[in-house]
Amino acid sequence: MEDLVKQISANKNEPGWMLELRLAGLAVSKNLPSVVDIDLSKINFYQKPQTKIYCVPKNLQKIIAGYEMQHDSEAVYGSIIKKVAEQGVLFTDTDTALQKYPGIIKKYFGQLIKANDNKYAALNTAFWSGGSFVFVPKGVKVTLPLQAYFKINSKSLGQFERTLIIAEEGSEVTYLEGCSAEVFSESALHAGVVEIFVEKDAKVKYITTQNWSRDVYNLVTKRAQVEAGGEMRWLDINLGSHMTMKYPSCYLVGEGAKGEMVSLAVANKNQIQDTGAKMFHLASHTSSQIISKAVSLNGGKNIFRGTVKANFPCKSKTQCDSLILDKNSSAESYPTVKAETNEAQISHEATISRIEDDQLFYLQNRGLSKAEAESLIVNGFTNDIIKQLPMEYAIELNLLLNNVRY
Repeated sequence: MEDLVKQISANKNEPGWMLELRLAGLAVSKNLPSVVDIDLSKINFYQKPQTKIYCVPKNLQKIIAGYEMQHDSEAVYGSIIKKVAEQGVLFTDTDTALQKYPGIIKKYFGQLIKANDNKYAALNTAFWSGGSFVFVPKGVKVTLPLQAYFKINSKSLGQFERTLIIAEEGSEVTYLEGCSAEVFSESALHAGVVEIFVEKDAKVKYITTQNWSRDVYNLVTKRAQVEAGGEMRWLDINLGSHMTMKYPSCYLVGEGAKGEMVSLAVANKNQIQDTGAKMFHLASHTSSQIISKAVSLNGGKNIFRGTVKANFPCKSKTQCDSLILDKNSSAESYPTVKAETNEAQISHEATISRIEDDQLFYLQNRGLSKAEAESLIVNGFTNDIIKQLPMEYAIELNLLLNNVRY
């Protein structure tokens, strides 16, 4: 494994300090426990892509400011529109950023998520390849979103992209991330790491639509640090994978900083969606909100984990709603609140409900089949989250939900 790490670093012509970080991550990974039953000895930790992409999909060309695509372990395409680049915005894959902007990478890489955070963050530190690098200069507002798309094309692959976003003071940016994979008979691993730095009065919105195939273990670590007056919004959609474990976090370190997490998880047959969020209030007058909706069907299992920690006067609200479609499916909620001050206003609401027979009877009496009736109920349950997506992406997500086998 050490030889592979050295080979990856050499092939990418990396500086010595990055190789040292990789080797340290590998050493740490050996002593950290795995939280899932995936056999890492069968995982291919690095695979060059077999395809090349040379243009932005036509349906996206007018609605995005930049586009990046990664297949397997490396980026295969990247672009940014001229007027955005002229404002000083940097958007490229992280490998290229390391070559062009090594000082920025060295300053921020691994500062929010250390190698010893968990086993999969350690493996990412050792084997990372690709991912997105975004740098938005002071005061620049990127009005169109930047988009990245990650795909696994090879069986038993471990994809370890590393994404780094820096939004300087007063800047604004939206980043869209899509994920999918070919269907194979053997398990694959997606263990991305995302670090986001939201400086004073900056605003970042990070949108993920995950539709991995059912043989993928999706074990991701995402974290943002928010300075005074800054705002970080996560919008997280999880449809695919065999198992997802993902809890995007906000460290609210500046006065008046805001964090928000809005998530939707759909757990179908042989799926476990273990999702949630973490909010750490580390300065005065910060605020956070966690809104989670989950749908379980055909024996699928949803688990919500929400953590709120308050060290200073703050406001935080958590709302978790789950819809269960049949007796073989399940939903669980595990909220954690740690308040070290009496001036923290923290609330939590959770509901778990099943589709009622009278609802189905009412809709079926109006000419709908049972599957159509269930689909309509699910669409109503999820609509307030889906409508927060850009229109083109909301339409695509609705199509995906309508294709779920109820």
